[in-house]
Amino acid sequence: MSQFAINLLFVGASFALYIGIAIWARAGSTKDFYVAGGGVHPITNGMATAADWMSAASFISMAGLLASGGYANSSFLMGWTGGYVILALLLAPYLRKFGKFTVPDFIGDRFYSTTARTVAVVCLIVASVTYVIGQMTGAGVAFSRFLEVSNTAGIWIAAVIVFLYAVFGGMKGITYTQVAQYVVLIIAYTIPAVFIAFQLTGNPIPMFGMFSTHSESGMPLLAKLSEVLVELGFRDYAADVSNKLNMVLFTLSLMVGTAGLPHVIIRFFTVPRVADARWSAGWALVFIALLYLTAPAVASMARLNLMTTVYPEAAGQVENYEEAMTNPIRYEDRPEWFRTWENTGLITFTDRNGDGMIQFYNDGNEAFAETAAERGWAGNELEVNNDILVLANPEIANLPPWVIGLIAAGGIAAALSTAAGLLLAISSAISHDLIKKTINPNITEKGEMLAARISMAGAILLATYLGLNPPGFAAQVVALAFGIAGASIFPALMMGIFSKRVNSKGAVTGMLAGLGATLVYIFTYLGWFFIPGTNMLANTPDNWILGISPLSFGAIGAIINFAVAFAVSKATEEPPQEIQDLVESVRYPKGAGTALDH
Repeated sequence: MSQFAINLLFVGASFALYIGIAIWARAGSTKDFYVAGGGVHPITNGMATAADWMSAASFISMAGLLASGGYANSSFLMGWTGGYVILALLLAPYLRKFGKFTVPDFIGDRFYSTTARTVAVVCLIVASVTYVIGQMTGAGVAFSRFLEVSNTAGIWIAAVIVFLYAVFGGMKGITYTQVAQYVVLIIAYTIPAVFIAFQLTGNPIPMFGMFSTHSESGMPLLAKLSEVLVELGFRDYAADVSNKLNMVLFTLSLMVGTAGLPHVIIRFFTVPRVADARWSAGWALVFIALLYLTAPAVASMARLNLMTTVYPEAAGQVENYEEAMTNPIRYEDRPEWFRTWENTGLITFTDRNGDGMIQFYNDGNEAFAETAAERGWAGNELEVNNDILVLANPEIANLPPWVIGLIAAGGIAAALSTAAGLLLAISSAISHDLIKKTINPNITEKGEMLAARISMAGAILLATYLGLNPPGFAAQVVALAFGIAGASIFPALMMGIFSKRVNSKGAVTGMLAGLGATLVYIFTYLGWFFIPGTNMLANTPDNWILGISPLSFGAIGAIINFAVAFAVSKATEEPPQEIQDLVESVRYPKGAGTALDH
């Protein structure tokens, strides 16, 4: 059986499973559509939450980020995981006690303001739409490689599959589909990692293999990787970062952004009791940890495999790296996986010195330029998209074809699971918070269900369009999503739960101030609405205020939100007594059962 047929079998079987679950779990009421009936078991919800969170960015991109940046990019791991600790301890049980369907629902009722609800809806939609772009694009990349279709066709296939199980099933269908998607993606991620760890170190447990001895060279694996990288002008894999402040703020920004992302928070409204919300967050951390503890190992091993593919003599014990690095692989002898990924355009080779061999090094390192010139190198000749490392890993390691088919299904499952959660958050905000709670309070449940499904279909079409025509700065757009959520939604939730004194005026001005400051700072360096050439300052560390990157500003935006909200609330009237009593009751989550008034 051909590799294409195997891929088709794995991906097709997973699609049949997702659609079958959607038919079985079809939503029959608004409660089914928004919160899966409110009766999801905490372990089930924890698994679905993990799938909801572990997007194409986690499955495909995170290992690539760690592979390219080493320790410097460990902020992604710490920030994304730390956000769940905040969720479990400070948000999940209290939001479940409040008993609403959506995040704007909580903000609108807690701050007794239609304006606050509307601002929250805008923040939610902007954050979710910008984040979903990456999921649709990631699904397109996975489809284009493994089903051998164009990127455009891949995105449309992803849109159709999400439409079939999300529009009809709502949260109920999405929940059980995400459980299946988690099982698929975690198996797809760990099996290749186990194979590769055993090949390179003799230790089948990836997270331990990363700190084990590299079998071919007899050196610790990370030491071997760092040695090879430094010899080619790249950064030492374990090197420290120079700007600790920026790293701390970036980690914090990812944490509060994670805790403020609405498609994650909404999952904690689906369990029966408050205690279940806390247990759900704990189980989600367990299920996420299975992948996140494996990702650093996958990253380091994939980077070493890539480097030693180009420089085979560097894989063993090397006494003279000068000689080993001047004998790279000839382009005509490149392995089959290399040729396969060249067809996608994600690996490109340019023979700059005409010698027919592949020179792969950091030509941006000025200190290394003289060494490169002595070796007869005229510039880096190999460009490798970091996003391919996880997907290409089985092929690099010559694993069986069924493993490649499995990772194809896993990559697609990761993208689709998060896309569905984001689209549901958008749909719920439009149908429940704008239409039901603001525009037409007398709408029937049947009418609200129809509005929810229409808005879901519209959101899918918008996400598909943006996936086909993504902004020029994809990574920055994802950072903007975290910045918006962390600077606007997260502080409002925290103050709504833990402060009886913050009133509607404070909440609204705080959200607008945090959101506005974050947008202005990011657009100053990355261009207004990411339009090339409209940035006012070059995006370089020399121009950043106090060395704070635009990607790290979400934490500062959150601080601004808190400060403005408290200052305005202090200068204006106290919230009504019934609101203060409500906050007091929410802070004691024990004993809450079913949701309150919907």
